[in-house]
Amino acid sequence: MFSLSTVWNCGKSLSGREMINEIKALGFKRIELNFSLTESIVHEIVQLHKNGEADISSLHNYCPAPPGIELKYATPDCYSLASLNDEERAKAVHYTKRTIDTAYSLNARAVVLHCGRVEIEEKTRRLSEMYSQGLKDTRFYNIFKSAMIKERAEKRDVHINAVCRSLEELSKYASGKDIKIGLENRYYYREIPTHDEIGMILNRFQGSNIFYWHDVGHAQIFENLGLAKHIDYLEPNAYRIIGFHLHDIEGTKDHKSPHSGKFDFHILEPYVSNGTLKVLEIHPPATGDDIKRGVAYLNKIFGEGES
Repeated sequence: MFSLSTVWNCGKSLSGREMINEIKALGFKRIELNFSLTESIVHEIVQLHKNGEADISSLHNYCPAPPGIELKYATPDCYSLASLNDEERAKAVHYTKRTIDTAYSLNARAVVLHCGRVEIEEKTRRLSEMYSQGLKDTRFYNIFKSAMIKERAEKRDVHINAVCRSLEELSKYASGKDIKIGLENRYYYREIPTHDEIGMILNRFQGSNIFYWHDVGHAQIFENLGLAKHIDYLEPNAYRIIGFHLHDIEGTKDHKSPHSGKFDFHILEPYVSNGTLKVLEIHPPATGDDIKRGVAYLNKIFGEGES
């Protein structure tokens, strides 16, 4: 069974009920709550759930958005779980616990986390621009990419240790509520974790409630940019995948409806089981009809009978 993320329609100034009903009208029985929802909308959805009108599979941290932050800035990275600033990291942990509390009140299975970042200049967008200009594998592209990789490698360890301290506290908190934590692979190279860091972090929490959450678009964009192979995310972590963010990709543009880009979803088949959470994370301007066609396409691949 597929879920659809509210990231698709949260920007329409809808009420919680309108948002949920619009998604249910597309045939979805389960829904993921995204990270830019106000406290009042989340409260409304909790009431819908209590009335049997909303089945929530998962939440994307931070949900609800932290207070005092404009929604346009209320990203999953507004507070970094890998920050070396104790005050910021404490806020990240605090508001993640609030997401876990919300997940518990909704009987959701999992919370999807961004794990923060290595504090260096963001350069993935520049690399992406060069890729779009047809400069991949040119001398300048390779020099730029190598310097980006080297800078991050030199500064990552303290941030990996910081995020693990955060996860240790969050794992204990979530386990008391039977909530799983999914660590999502990222779009920006400075963010945590890269493909080789997923296993490194998961190994520290072997046997815990911390798992891997695979974002299809992010992994494929890293392959397109020459930063990693898509399979490098899947194969080493096959038995630790709790969920997928499914969307199509073209070049470095992702979050398209399935079957509207160039990604071969068949490569995911060995890693998807009946218990795996499968969430379509589709951005506008995709229409409801686009999403319906995408679900029909995925059903043929994964043998799902309904959305």
